[in-house]
Amino acid sequence: MIKGKETYLRKLTSNMRMRSVSVGKELAGSSPPSVFIGSWNYPKVYAGPMIAPLHGDTAIMDAPEDWIPTEKTQEDIINYRLSLVRGKKTVGVTDLGNKLVEKLQGISLAEGSIESDAEFVKAPRGASFSDEHTPYGPSAEIYKFDIENARWDHSLEKVYYDTDLKSADAVIGLHKKGMPFSNIQKAFSVGAMGLKRKRRLVPTRWSITACDSAIGNDLLGEVRHYGILDSFRVHEFSSLNNHYAVMLMPTFWQYEWMEAFLHIMGREEMIFSDYEYNTGKKGYSPVGGCYYSCKMAVLEALAREKKQAGAIILREAYTGYVPLGVFNVRENVRNALKQPGAEFEDMKSALSYIGTKLKLPVSRFIHESDLLKELIRGCRQTTLNCF
Repeated sequence: MIKGKETYLRKLTSNMRMRSVSVGKELAGSSPPSVFIGSWNYPKVYAGPMIAPLHGDTAIMDAPEDWIPTEKTQEDIINYRLSLVRGKKTVGVTDLGNKLVEKLQGISLAEGSIESDAEFVKAPRGASFSDEHTPYGPSAEIYKFDIENARWDHSLEKVYYDTDLKSADAVIGLHKKGMPFSNIQKAFSVGAMGLKRKRRLVPTRWSITACDSAIGNDLLGEVRHYGILDSFRVHEFSSLNNHYAVMLMPTFWQYEWMEAFLHIMGREEMIFSDYEYNTGKKGYSPVGGCYYSCKMAVLEALAREKKQAGAIILREAYTGYVPLGVFNVRENVRNALKQPGAEFEDMKSALSYIGTKLKLPVSRFIHESDLLKELIRGCRQTTLNCF
């Protein structure tokens, strides 16, 4: 019996059988730019570049912010990702003077794609899928690796040389400048920002959540000062075999994320959720990085509108769904909140509307929820008119 999201997704991804690009022991190609830092055996981790067996501009292969706005299909994204070859070598997370790490920093700070040459111990094989990070193609240990000289992005270069700037402040500052999240996360992951004595490699999946959390916490501090939304509002978006419904409520900040996986491996209907009150979240969420990605996307939209609200997000993943990483949540919720919202006078009307767009009855989500169920029962916030 599957009892948790991590167990469910592990079973789902273990059944993934997709053909990745075929390469030999030597590879000359272009890095989008892209790197990957593993978490196994921390603090000694596998670190290395991701290289496409193509020359020229391969940036689209590692630019998740561009995929949904340009209507890339799930097949497009999988083809991009399985065409990236992961080189890896064991490195201590504090060994930033390592030649490979210096090259990974050069890749992560680059303005565009970088020509690379790699020689592997053996021909790369396999592929990796995860709900936390984007998929990638075959991997193997690197024997030799080199990159061309490349121009660095000015904002990232400035952060790199500012060794008195805390990493969280660097992440927040770059986000405020409009830098794509994936660029910020890669620079954070390779130890290219933060106080000099504290810099280190951060595994890719950890760095994604760290950046989402830093930005989200900063935005929440801003949103808390804004006036409360004056009605219930529902924003929706569908893509990549998912449907998202974001219900904003006229309350102080509180948040619940609920996701349903429907008939992906068979007849299963799995619902996972987590929540926080106005005081915030303590401890790491059992539903993983998507909790923080969604939270950041919602707060980003509220800050843009200069409003405070509570948020209930319902996600359904359907037959054909493939785990593509938490970007899937962040970018879909971002796009949902850019769509015109439908306004309602009370929660009952908003939930009734959402129910017409979902495959599961809303009652199933309510039964599995914590915050939503509590709001319906008693309306914790006195400003909330449930029915």
